[in-house]
Amino acid sequence: MEKKEFSEKKPSDSEKFKNKTAVALGYNPEDEAPRIIATGKGYLADKILKGARENQIPVHEDSRLANSLSKLDLGDYIPPELYQIVSEIMIFVDDMDRLKAKFEK
Repeated sequence: MEKKEFSEKKPSDSEKFKNKTAVALGYNPEDEAPRIIATGKGYLADKILKGARENQIPVHEDSRLANSLSKLDLGDYIPPELYQIVSEIMIFVDDMDRLKAKFEK
């Protein structure tokens, strides 16, 4: 079991900003899997997240998943070992989009 150290000191805003990672996925039903369409750390991650929110694109926060996906190149398919978690997130996002559309009628 991995040992974790905890600190009572809260990270400053600049520390949070520096450690932020964002990855955007795109999916075309004709493709074999979702692809990496944007990735960034720090300032660029903040811009990706801001753009997503401004365009009402759902954002899912999972730092471990983001760190794994950020190691891939733009245009790469997600690896098979991440299919399960990414598909669960995409199904949830699709369900939320359908629910939102239902209430906007």
